[in-house]
Amino acid sequence: MAETKYGKYIIREPLEKSVFEQIVAPQLQISGERDCEGANFSMGWSYITQPFLMVDEAHTHDFDQILCFIGEDPKDVMAFDAEIELSLGEEVEKQIIDTTSVVYIPKGLRHCPLNITKVNKPFMFIDMVLSSQPSVGRKPQSE
Repeated sequence: MAETKYGKYIIREPLEKSVFEQIVAPQLQISGERDCEGANFSMGWSYITQPFLMVDEAHTHDFDQILCFIGEDPKDVMAFDAEIELSLGEEVEKQIIDTTSVVYIPKGLRHCPLNITKVNKPFMFIDMVLSSQPSVGRKPQSE
C-alpha cells in the first residue's frame, strides 16, 4: 500500500497477547507512546471469560484512569452477568460491580484490589488511561 500523508494515524491490527494468562483471546492494545506519537492516552480492551484476581495491590497513579465493564453482546451490552470487586479510597470502600458500568479513577485516588469473582457470561473489559503508557505492567506510584 502506498504511503499517504495521514496513513500514520491508522493503527492497523493492534492486537497482542494479554499479560494475564486467564485472558486467552487476543487483546486490543494501544499505547500513546508507542502507537500515537506520544499522545497522552493508552487503552487495552479484553474479553474476560473466567474469574481471577486481576490486580492484588492497592495503589495510585499520577494520571486519570477509566475502567469499563460491558456485556459481551453488541446488540445488548446491558446484559451483564458477572461480578467484580473493586476497592476505592484510603478508607478502602469495596464496590461490587454486577451491571454494565464505567469507573472513573481520578489521579491520586487509591484503588484496587480488582478481583473478578464470578463470570456467568463473558464480558468486555476496557482499561483507558490518560497517559502515553498503559497501566498494566507499570510500577504503580508509591504510597
